[in-house]
Amino acid sequence: MTEKTELRSSNGFGRRWPAANGGFTLLELLVVLAILGLLAALVGPRVLETLGGAKSDTALLQIKNIEAGLDLFRLDVGRYPTTEEGLKALVERPGSIDRWRGPYLKSMQGLTDPWGQPYHYRIPGRKGEFDIYSLGADKAEGGDGENKDVYNN
Repeated sequence: MTEKTELRSSNGFGRRWPAANGGFTLLELLVVLAILGLLAALVGPRVLETLGGAKSDTALLQIKNIEAGLDLFRLDVGRYPTTEEGLKALVERPGSIDRWRGPYLKSMQGLTDPWGQPYHYRIPGRKGEFDIYSLGADKAEGGDGENKDVYNN
């Protein structure tokens, strides 16, 4: 038994497509949009949470890099930079220090956290010999999640 179907236009390569009522109904489109909306509502917050955590992880890695620069500064100069000299001493010679062999970081950009604020430096530190920290996305002490402070210790 063979069925005869009406053939519609050619696709340019000699193949013909069977005629059909093609397209979607409004109801089908609304169901698909509703499903996509639910997926976005469920997945969206998780993606944003992951991105926030990535910035905190980046800040921690940058702080470790600054720590390494501070250790090199100490090896050359015999001490860590003072709070007044700050982290800028890793890029530019502070005052008249003869034994400074820097720069210990490539540029001042390495001294800026992922939220666009300069890292804070304090010596002596509250948590160790020195503190390097970022106040997070909220730029205020404390906080949770993306607003959490990121410290070297």
